[in-house]
Amino acid sequence: MKTLCFSFILSISITSYAQTSGFKFDFGTDKAATGYIAVTPNTLFSKETGYGFETGSAVQAIDRGGNALTGDYITGNKPFYFSVQLPDGNYDVKLILGDAKGTSATTVRVENRRLMLENVRTENGKQVTKTITVHVKDSIIRDAQQKEISKVKLKPREYGYRHWDNLLTLEFNDSLPRICALEITPNKKATTVFLAGNSTVVDQDREPWAAWGQMIPRFFEPGNVAIANYAESGETMKAFAHERRLEKVFSLAKPGDYLFIEFTHNDQKPGGNHLDPFTTYKQTIKEWIGEARKRGMTPVLVTSMHRRNFDSSGHIINTLGDYPEAMRQTAAEEKAALIDLNAMSKILYEAWGPETSLKAFVHYAANTFPNQETALADNTHFNPYGAYELARCVVKGMVAANLPIAKYLVKDKVAFDPAHPDSVGQFYWPLSGFVTAVKPDGN
Repeated sequence: MKTLCFSFILSISITSYAQTSGFKFDFGTDKAATGYIAVTPNTLFSKETGYGFETGSAVQAIDRGGNALTGDYITGNKPFYFSVQLPDGNYDVKLILGDAKGTSATTVRVENRRLMLENVRTENGKQVTKTITVHVKDSIIRDAQQKEISKVKLKPREYGYRHWDNLLTLEFNDSLPRICALEITPNKKATTVFLAGNSTVVDQDREPWAAWGQMIPRFFEPGNVAIANYAESGETMKAFAHERRLEKVFSLAKPGDYLFIEFTHNDQKPGGNHLDPFTTYKQTIKEWIGEARKRGMTPVLVTSMHRRNFDSSGHIINTLGDYPEAMRQTAAEEKAALIDLNAMSKILYEAWGPETSLKAFVHYAANTFPNQETALADNTHFNPYGAYELARCVVKGMVAANLPIAKYLVKDKVAFDPAHPDSVGQFYWPLSGFVTAVKPDGN
């Protein structure tokens, strides 16, 4: 795992990047195409170069001959990770995938397992060019002149995350990954969708945990929208603001951007961060709406999904009290867009039923994963399949709310009925290289 440095001094590589306005990498042998940087199996990440494979990435180069750019590639038998040092911002990443004399199957995720491309297959001798749009962040808060004015107060576990570090980390995965080349260019025009929430939204960093926020990028066409997930496990609205996460979002936001707000699971609990649904909870949401609108942002309220809690007749028991209704009222009072994920999740869970729903949450027998000696039984947090289905509900909500960004959704992924979820047997998710049996904060 990469070493993180949060008092980061931008190195020569970032200065060079700013001067050249992009990186172009040729994966394979040391004979790079003109204008490209050669990336071989020995290209390990260092602060001096600002790019390379992360420690533990077991890869090999295959040379098919012919075209310098597409005649060779890098591959591996397990997930491998390539990082590039970049300033805060949005970027387009163009990837050339495939094998000039064979087939390929590649899944691409970034940072903390944020899904960008799923199971991209190429036929024998074919190659394909794909583009993804990604958001890169660090923990430093800067003013308009890029002077450091503050920092996000990170939790200890976040220092091991693959974000907050001015590095774009790409995870290459699947049964036959074949990476020929990649190009990175800044994207200054994309609308940024900032996600503020808790463990049900965050980019979960390790298997088998997942949340809807890390699946959402896959549903957008590249170039026009960048998903910036600032959610974190265990967060309440009070804590999110106190730790300066909201300040960080506002420091990067531009007119036309979005702020998605989804909190409840932790706010409802007793303690110093508790908010009462019809008073302080509503008031805090309204304050956030006002601050977002001051900056020309569009606030979108997302009611929290239910916990997995069935009664004897197979219907969901509400454990979230009045909070979803309070958010609905706030949306109406403030004339803000609403995605009623709470209502859709009830339909979704009841369509699964008590037994099938276990396959959408983190319920696994002991020893399912390495070093997992005890069974996992979590009725709040999702596995990748469950997170993907919740993300499809959010996409459905974007369309129903007539959000302008909905026009950039991948067309064949828009139609979804929570009463008829995708079959778990048809869901494909090659495991990332990092696993934990430790549940996220919050419940």
